[in-house]
Amino acid sequence: MIYFARVVEQRSFTAAAAKLGVSKSVVSARIAAFERRLRTPLLHRTTRKLSLTREGIALYERCARVAAAADEAAAAADRTGDTPHGLLRVDAPIVFAQEHLAAPMAAYLENHPQVRVALTMNDRMIDLVDEGVDVAVRITWKLAGAGLVARKLGTDHTVLCASPAYLARKGTPGAPEDLVRHDCLVYSLLKEATEWRFRVGKRSLSVPIEARFSAASGAVLRSAALSGMGLAVLPRFMIRADLNAGRLRPVIDSFEGVALGIFAVYPQPRGGPEPRAGRPPAKVRSFVDLLVAHFRAHPIS
Repeated sequence: MIYFARVVEQRSFTAAAAKLGVSKSVVSARIAAFERRLRTPLLHRTTRKLSLTREGIALYERCARVAAAADEAAAAADRTGDTPHGLLRVDAPIVFAQEHLAAPMAAYLENHPQVRVALTMNDRMIDLVDEGVDVAVRITWKLAGAGLVARKLGTDHTVLCASPAYLARKGTPGAPEDLVRHDCLVYSLLKEATEWRFRVGKRSLSVPIEARFSAASGAVLRSAALSGMGLAVLPRFMIRADLNAGRLRPVIDSFEGVALGIFAVYPQPRGGPEPRAGRPPAKVRSFVDLLVAHFRAHPIS
């Protein structure tokens, strides 16, 4: 009925096909099938002109109402699709969530009353699709993960540090070779953590590290360093307050910190013929946009 209404309105199979986003042959086949179903011709076709039969004139008004109702329903769905709503599942590293997500999440919930947010915290790299996560914050020197879209929120660097109590007990290392006499705390999920890099003159020196203590959590490593267990390499955003307060101190000036990117990532939307295909849900778009704007105004590093 919609195809028939479009052909009448456009006065052409070709124009109706363009309006509907299909080929002319599809439109012709649909109209022919419609006429067979009704067992009556609806259109007079000539090489130059289309005109309605008496039955076509009687039927067109009803088909036009159906087409108008379909347009109205599509417009309503379009408006709903642009309004963030439903449950938004977010995952982020533990300390980052604790220190940096409260303010933007409060603003997001205030701006979008139809959205509910469920936050999980992990220091491991989860599979977003398997775990049903809409948006994740990832902090890494090398972003990986097929099928993900990433928006950068900021940058950071790692710092080699220890507590004053540990340094008073074990001494303050002044050079990379001093590390053999110290207890090292290592992030076990990062294989690159088994060596620390230093800048010596114009060259870079990698020093193998034997972990006295390892953990799969940056939050645990921070607590271990604060408690005086040893030296740790930690992101500056995680320990900025500790450094400013003197609870942790940077050591070995030649330590070459790793540049870290801070990203909001979400699964790549699937493509398809619909106008909205390939776009993330409104709740995801709006949340990621807010994070980008927030951390542009309040830089992490």
